[in-house]
Amino acid sequence: MKNFISLAFIFLIQVSLLPASQCRVYLPMDASLIDKTCEQTPNYDVCVSTLNSDPQSTGADVKGLGLIMVDAVKDKATGALNKAAELLKQSPGDQALLSCVKIYNEVLQNDVPQGSQAFTQGDSKSAEQGMNDIATEADSCESGFSSSSPLVDNNKALLDVAAVAAAIARTLP
Repeated sequence: MKNFISLAFIFLIQVSLLPASQCRVYLPMDASLIDKTCEQTPNYDVCVSTLNSDPQSTGADVKGLGLIMVDAVKDKATGALNKAAELLKQSPGDQALLSCVKIYNEVLQNDVPQGSQAFTQGDSKSAEQGMNDIATEADSCESGFSSSSPLVDNNKALLDVAAVAAAIARTLP
């Protein structure tokens, strides 16, 4: 026990001798802003879990939270594109999969950069429209299959984060 107390005392002395520049205080995420923002979206749980999983949400304003959601849209679209490309290897020429690959490429090459730019500039209408377009495109991919879609989970995830991003865009000042 004496050794433990001695070690603790030495540690405290060493810590107190550190220059201020080496001491970091980690503040918790602004849970109230995240909570308040996510309450205004169609999927509170997706919103909160996505924002809380990104360390950049610490101290972010609403615009920053929107940009984090645009990154989540990008991640979901990339995952969907990768899965569609893998499925296409197994079923070359599948028109529904080809259509989805085209849709996901459009999302990644045009819609995501435009949405990111709109959020950065505080252009709520363009940001909302861009994210709504992505949700529509995910739905379009899904409806291209005559039977059940092998991308249903990917499309739902993409639609969910895009709808949340659109709702956050509506809250921009």
